[in-house]
Amino acid sequence: MSSSSLSSPFSVPPLDSRPAPKNRPPSFPRLRRRLPDRNGLRRAARTLCSRRRSLELRPEPPRRDALESLGCAAVFSALGFAFAFASVALSLPPVALASDSGTSAVVQREEGQTRDGAGGDEERERGTRDVAEEEEEDKELEEAFEKWKSKSYALTVPLRVVALRGSVPPPWIKEFMQSQGKRARLQLKLRESLDSIFSDVSTAFAKGNVKPASTAAADIVTVGDSWLDLAIRKGLIEPIERTEEQDWFSGLNDKWKVHLRRNSEGATDTGGKVWAAPYRWGSMVIAYKKSKFKKLNMAPIEDWEDLWRPELAGRISMVDSPREVIGAVLKYMGASYNTDDIDSKVVGGKNAVRQNLASLVKQVRLFDNTHYLKAFGVDDVWVAVGWSSDVLPVAIKMRNVAVIVPKSGASLWADLWAIPAASKIGTDQIGGRIRGPSPLIHQWIEFCLQSARALPFQQGVLPGAVPRALDSPIIEIPKELIKVNRPKLDTNLVAGVPPPHILDRCEFLEPLPDATVSDYEWLIRSMQKSGPGFIERLQLKMSMVIRVLQLKLHAKIS
Repeated sequence: MSSSSLSSPFSVPPLDSRPAPKNRPPSFPRLRRRLPDRNGLRRAARTLCSRRRSLELRPEPPRRDALESLGCAAVFSALGFAFAFASVALSLPPVALASDSGTSAVVQREEGQTRDGAGGDEERERGTRDVAEEEEEDKELEEAFEKWKSKSYALTVPLRVVALRGSVPPPWIKEFMQSQGKRARLQLKLRESLDSIFSDVSTAFAKGNVKPASTAAADIVTVGDSWLDLAIRKGLIEPIERTEEQDWFSGLNDKWKVHLRRNSEGATDTGGKVWAAPYRWGSMVIAYKKSKFKKLNMAPIEDWEDLWRPELAGRISMVDSPREVIGAVLKYMGASYNTDDIDSKVVGGKNAVRQNLASLVKQVRLFDNTHYLKAFGVDDVWVAVGWSSDVLPVAIKMRNVAVIVPKSGASLWADLWAIPAASKIGTDQIGGRIRGPSPLIHQWIEFCLQSARALPFQQGVLPGAVPRALDSPIIEIPKELIKVNRPKLDTNLVAGVPPPHILDRCEFLEPLPDATVSDYEWLIRSMQKSGPGFIERLQLKMSMVIRVLQLKLHAKIS
């Protein structure tokens, strides 16, 4: 569905399209006057007719409730006439038998008739004035309502979004506002890392102090898929309601649905709830410097096994993530990232994994999530292994660099939209957020998942791809939309997506059982004893800092 097809649900319907209140004929407006006196019934009838003509209401066939109302009105009218007749009869003096008394009685009756006639004219005039005043009042109310409805922000619906910097293309903001109309008010805040977003939400809930400007008070935030199980266990996010009714969820393939459904412990569960919605994804990649490889007549890197080449010892930097490092060893050994029993499902068991992991540690000069690309940029290392969201923006600015997805497959990462569980906080500081997230959340998710949002990723403006690209055929970008002056990168990624034959071997990182987590901890402890010491790591970081300063000074002089 295109962005133009999203219509705002906040437009006010016209007056004559609203349903009539129950137990009352829709063609008769409600009387706001008190019960009439003797002549009130006639004035009420005239008022109804006048207001009916002024509102141009068409008569409708009588219904059961309308007939009942008219029947009640007839009964009360009869009682009113009877009461009025009795009052008049009681107020007349007795008729005298004498001729003079008869004359005076006739005169009194004539005078009374004259006074009654004059009083009736006054009542009719007063009734006409009342009808005119009511019509004028109705007209003023209608004009005031139309004026209020025409204001730009007479009814605004806010949506507060906290996102990872560089994960949301800037054109999305303008396009979403245009699709929702003037009633929507979007507020977007960017954070430097997924760690900072998770930390902000976690700290706010731990202290029980959620303020209006805090990340925990946002309607929706970015969460990495590797953080999803922890966020669920700690109660930091809440499930997304009514996902089965949404087009964006039905458009996801089974691979996404399995990954998103979790139980209350964060483990994947086919009968679990949907806790997040993806809007960007990518894979682990290996970047290497072609000039260095060509100079030493080395074959290009194609798969994980190439990281164990002796000539690359000390020339590799890698992210500091146990799941990714041990996962690379498992892929090298022909196993899955999500192996839940290493001893029974991997040849050689934990000891074989430990030996291969020790060999990889000797090959890698630096395990770090911040500086591993800096070391790659200053030629301290020739190979960098990391997430495509980190590697591609750096590699595209460098010369003679290739970026590949290993042909045996790699891990997949995803940026997800999740709802902070601020509704459970007992506070009045965050306004309507404590009653639930914004009603625009599903519109925002639907917008982000549309195929039309894929263009910034396909053009290489941002690394990654939209969720539908996980199973849809790769669409070639029209030549007129390709950025002419954007440098071309040597890579096997197509429009930010691994080729289909490699994508079939890629997998999302699923939560591991407790026994496997214990195996990972044992492997990590064994590597910490045999890995580089504190002094070596400090010397490495100091050398990188000096190298960066030298390059900056050289660039400034030149």
